[in-house]
Amino acid sequence: MKTIGVLAFQGGVIEQMRKMEELGAKPQLVKKKEDMKNLDGLILPGGESTTIGKFLIETGLKDEILSLIHEGMPVWGTCAGAILLSKNIKNQGSGVLPALSIVIERNAYGSQLDSFKKEVFVPRFNIATECVFIRAPKIVEVAEGVEVLAELETPIAVLQKNILATTFHPELTSQNYWHSFFVENVVK
Repeated sequence: MKTIGVLAFQGGVIEQMRKMEELGAKPQLVKKKEDMKNLDGLILPGGESTTIGKFLIETGLKDEILSLIHEGMPVWGTCAGAILLSKNIKNQGSGVLPALSIVIERNAYGSQLDSFKKEVFVPRFNIATECVFIRAPKIVEVAEGVEVLAELETPIAVLQKNILATTFHPELTSQNYWHSFFVENVVK
């Protein structure tokens, strides 16, 4: 059984854990460095990226997570998690965990009131998946070596080696396509 950590500070922590349980993986809350032991992968849920970044720095998790990512640990950032992983945040520098070679723009679709759901075809799955965008960022540029998995005018899901990022919230749908992809294809 694969053990998947879920950063437990903000966002859809409970929803992410339920998705892991539905797939037969063992979810592990991550609140401190000691919680990172024996993980097969890590999910960075949504929330407010600046606040989550401060939490990562204050708890010492930032360096621990970055080290494990560079050692090859699979990680998945959803929405704010994608911002945290970005090497370049448009007009703001980099994310706190700059490991993913993308340029991302925060809150690119507007405010909370501009949140929306959209069915998006994903060639890798050969099916349309429901995507929930809440104050979502937009990936405006990807470097060579970053695979675009889904697009809605611009990339909304990318994969670079052991790093998956989605600008939407798959944990807020009844579908398990993205969680299954992470557990079966990114976490090996």
